[in-house]
Amino acid sequence: MHRGPQITKSGFTIRPVVALLLCAASVGVCAAARAEEKKAQPKTIKFELLKSMHMAVQVKVNGKGPYRLIFDTGAPTVLINNRLARDAGVINKDTKRPPIALFGTMGQFTLKSVEIGGVRIEDVPAVVADHPTVDALSQLVGPIDGIVGFPFFARFRTTIDYQAKEMTLVPVDYKPADIMQTMMATIMDRMNEPNKPKILVPAAQWGFSAEKSAGDDEAGVSIKEVLKGSAADKAGLKVGDRLLTLDGRWTDSLIDLFDAATYIKPGKTVLAKIRRDDKNVELKLTPTAGL
Repeated sequence: MHRGPQITKSGFTIRPVVALLLCAASVGVCAAARAEEKKAQPKTIKFELLKSMHMAVQVKVNGKGPYRLIFDTGAPTVLINNRLARDAGVINKDTKRPPIALFGTMGQFTLKSVEIGGVRIEDVPAVVADHPTVDALSQLVGPIDGIVGFPFFARFRTTIDYQAKEMTLVPVDYKPADIMQTMMATIMDRMNEPNKPKILVPAAQWGFSAEKSAGDDEAGVSIKEVLKGSAADKAGLKVGDRLLTLDGRWTDSLIDLFDAATYIKPGKTVLAKIRRDDKNVELKLTPTAGL
């Protein structure tokens, strides 16, 4: 498994999950992609690369449009402004605004259809809001009516070619969860029961700590401490080693390291690639269960 965007001869391959907020869905998306990509027909869509380096696509909402939206692989939701929402029949003059309405938010609605370059999906959750960041971008690059985010692209295995300015979408058998509803439910749960006990599942215990100094551009992270008798100690990991990958996942930053570790269950033996004294070394680590 490779980190983030994968460099290809003609651009970048972006898998359907690119943000920490989306990590929980990444396994399902990738597994579905592998199962479906052989029989699904790929669709190629042209996009506009703005001077802000955002990708803009022409989008039809509920059969109306097209409208110019940003295609953002880091956005957790689809966002459309009030003008588009009224034009596409998502809201009308009788639609009531929520009690708390930041950025002119009208709330979340389900779009009957979203279509980009002939690729059409139905029942797409979207937030209706005049977001100031989108408005500011519109002043820089021309009219922008919203953002295409996770609820759309998570349904596809997406390859983005920046040189050709086109993306290829392969449908997968995966329907993403409504992230906004999940977030609101979590917030309300904490507000209603602030002292509710939190039950945690013990994570895999490795027995080492790492660091990455400012300005350090080399691959991997440096091992700072190895606890005696720990899984890392038994595997032969030493202070000063440079951890390059863990179970095939890159560890170029502490965030990368934590992310890679979350995929590994206690008791599973994985391969760690390190650099020690200018030599590449491979170690087998078997993390233990937490208490």
